[in-house]
Amino acid sequence: MSLIVHEWRLLARAPLALAALALLLLLSSLSVWSGAREIARQQATLARLAPLQQHDLAAQLRKPLTQGDAGSAAYYGQHATANPPAPTAFLALGLRDSAPLVLRVRALALQSQLHEGERVNPELALAGRFDWAFVLVYLAPLFLIALLYDLVSGERRAGRLATLLALPGAGPRLWLRRAALRAALVALALLLPVLVASVLLGTPVAALATAVLATLAYLAFWSGLALAVGSRGRSPAAHATALMGCWALLTLVLPTLAHTALQRALPAAQGVELALAQRELVHGAWDQPREQTMERFFASHPQWRDTAPLPAGFHWKWYFAFQQLGDEGVAQDVQAWRAALQARQRWTERLGWMLPGVGVQTALHRQAATDLAAQLAYQDAVADFHAQLRGFFYPYLFDDRSFTVDAIARMPQFQASPVSTQGTAASLLALGAAGALALLAGGLATRRLRL
Repeated sequence: MSLIVHEWRLLARAPLALAALALLLLLSSLSVWSGAREIARQQATLARLAPLQQHDLAAQLRKPLTQGDAGSAAYYGQHATANPPAPTAFLALGLRDSAPLVLRVRALALQSQLHEGERVNPELALAGRFDWAFVLVYLAPLFLIALLYDLVSGERRAGRLATLLALPGAGPRLWLRRAALRAALVALALLLPVLVASVLLGTPVAALATAVLATLAYLAFWSGLALAVGSRGRSPAAHATALMGCWALLTLVLPTLAHTALQRALPAAQGVELALAQRELVHGAWDQPREQTMERFFASHPQWRDTAPLPAGFHWKWYFAFQQLGDEGVAQDVQAWRAALQARQRWTERLGWMLPGVGVQTALHRQAATDLAAQLAYQDAVADFHAQLRGFFYPYLFDDRSFTVDAIARMPQFQASPVSTQGTAASLLALGAAGALALLAGGLATRRLRL
């Protein structure tokens, strides 16, 4: 303990190092505050919209109820679905910038409704938000580099290295102790705001543990890399330049190149393109013979074949039949789109085994339920609810039942399922292995100094 206190006294004599740690603590606190404020805003929005949605739905069903018209109720009734944030979403906002917070659906064709939330300005969404994951992945390595790049070369330049190496116990433990103190202070500056916010927000311990483990493993990687590079017999400027090159390569260049390669290797249509294709099928059904449309619908839904034939004029069951045929017409395109996105996600996770910056983002976004898997899970929940709406209204439409007050009471309501945050073990193991290997390389580099 006395050695650690001694190292702290030496570090306290460097005002720039203390200023860097204070700045990192400030940035970490601001990012946590910003993320918590955004999540609080989303939760307040959901709480405010819930009673308003019930009021709007009652107003939309008032006229169909007086007429007993189930078709009008299915057409005009807009049912809200909610995408609530996970307890740790304030750490890594991820895709919640572009995913809809609330999506209102009707019993019409689904795909055009699913992707209505994609009306965002791509230039504004490109920069993303200033969250804690950004501070950890991109800024924390810079602070570690600033604190560790001249750990050895600074002593050499000051003419103290030979004296230090001649002292008893001046082996690798000396440099590892100094590096560990600086890395621990960086970890404290990063995690202290997270721990405070987690206590105030009631974050589950298991969710918090993932963030802590990912942080420690990521900092261990950069600490070991800084030791390995900084122990070479070069000048401090050369070490700083080399480490900055490693930072740019590992956090900016290689992830960008890999992302571009994945997009080219696994092309996927945009969600709005699927919505457009589905709308073209639906609008084209107006020009097709009604009997042909109903025959195609009965082929996939034979339970409604024995219902009454279509009257001479317009009938809601024909309208909703070609609405569902529109969804079925793009079903294979939707499956291909989802398969391409999921394949990209799997390769991104594998990329995180080699690039710690990608790995720590994957772990944090999975734990925060702000990644692609969470977005697709919400779409699946909306699709299941939409199927319940169709299953509720079809007996009224095809059997010509009257729409009554009892029907409103039995109408299905969307229930948000608990978000899943499983699947971080592989990313954490890869991060831990990368951190251990980097520390081993740094320890071997400092051992060569003793020899």
